[in-house]
Order: sequence, then structure tokens, then C-alpha cells
Amino acid sequence: MTEYDDLSPLIIALDTSDLEQARRWASAVRENVDVVKVGLELYSAAGPKAVEVLKGDGFDVFLDLKLNDIPNTVASACLTLCELEPLFMTLHTMGGQEMMRAASSALAETSAVNGKRRPRLLGVTVLTSLDLLALKKIGVRDSMEGQVTRLAKLAVESGLDGVVASPLEVLDVRRIVGTDPVVVTPGVRPPGARIGDHARVATPGDAVNWGSDFLVVGRPLTRSEDPASVARAILEDARRRDD
Repeated sequence: MTEYDDLSPLIIALDTSDLEQARRWASAVRENVDVVKVGLELYSAAGPKAVEVLKGDGFDVFLDLKLNDIPNTVASACLTLCELEPLFMTLHTMGGQEMMRAASSALAETSAVNGKRRPRLLGVTVLTSLDLLALKKIGVRDSMEGQVTRLAKLAVESGLDGVVASPLEVLDVRRIVGTDPVVVTPGVRPPGARIGDHARVATPGDAVNWGSDFLVVGRPLTRSEDPASVARAILEDARRRDD
């Protein structure tokens, strides 16, 4: 993952509708965070300005909108969003192979022409808020690991640069897709932290040991009285290696 060697593996999730609050959260962990996540809530409130302002503050942006629509619509949306030059953008793998291929091809062709940095496309597999019972209720009969790895494999075969998966499936994902694709992992919690609405979680050290490249953390940072200290502790735990 040499392309990202100079970046901190910790991504702060700026889950708020208030752009100025998002900037304060990002500023509080600046020494330990290079990439910030702009998700559906912040983008719905502030739009492209959220990406532009945070990039102006010196951060790379993980634009996590989980696009999912017909292939032409998603490809067109990706072309519009790539003008913002985020580091990462997400599609939902359940949109299917043709949708992912269309998005990947559109960005590759456009970036070759306009000279702008091509955002890396990540396929969201199964949301960390879902457990096996939730999968069964929506008609998925496979195991969680089977569903996640199948979608991860499909994403990489469709030309995406990596996937988003919970830490509990990272070992299986790595076994299927190898070491090159980027794996971004939400559902990461420092030891002792509340898990909130995540159903599948692990500590930073475990996630990295199992193969995660980037760890997305929100509330343990944004609700802390001392987010800088929490960020340092997360990175210290992430550097822990199994013997």
C-alpha cells in the first residue's frame, strides 16, 4: 500500500450536519489524522462545500456516499463528484457488477483526459450495523463472511480499488482479494469504548493485524473531551502487532 504510506491510518468520521462543527472536530485531531470522512449527513447539509472546505483545511477527504443506482446514473454521479478530487469515494456493491464497472471506467477515462487525481473507488460490502439476523430478514441466506467476501471479490473484479468491510471479516477479505486492494474498516472501537449502533466491531490493533489499511472512527473521537488523546491511543493500539 505504498501509495498511502505517508498517511495516518486513522480516519475521523465527521457525522454531523454542521460544517463548522465538523471543522472543529477535524482540527482537534489534526496531528494524528490526515483523512476525514464526509458522509451522507454532512454532504446532504453542506454539499460540495464540505469537501472543498475540509480540503482547504489541509485534509484529504473520504467521500462516503455509498452510491447505488443504475449504472449510467452512478457513473455520471461519480464524474461529478470526482471534480472535488476526494481521496476515496464509495459505491454500494449491491448495485451490482455493471454499476461498479461503469463507475470505474468513467473515472479512469475522465482522469486520463482532465489530469485531475482519480478518486479511489471503494465498494461497501455489508454495513457494520447489520448482524446475521438482519441479513436473513432481507433475504440473504449465506453467512456474514460468505456475503462480505463474495461482494468484496465482485468489487475488485469490477475494477474498484478496494472495499469497506467490518474488522471481523477483514481476514477473510484479504484471503480472497489479496494484499493490493485498499481495505477501509468502520466498526473500530478503542478497548472499553461503547459500540453504539455497530453490530460487528473490533479494536484498532486487531483490525490492523487482520489486514485493515484505514480505520474509520467517529463517536469515540467526536464525543470525547480530549479527542487528541483518544486519537493517539487509537494509533498506539493500531501499531500493536501479534507476536
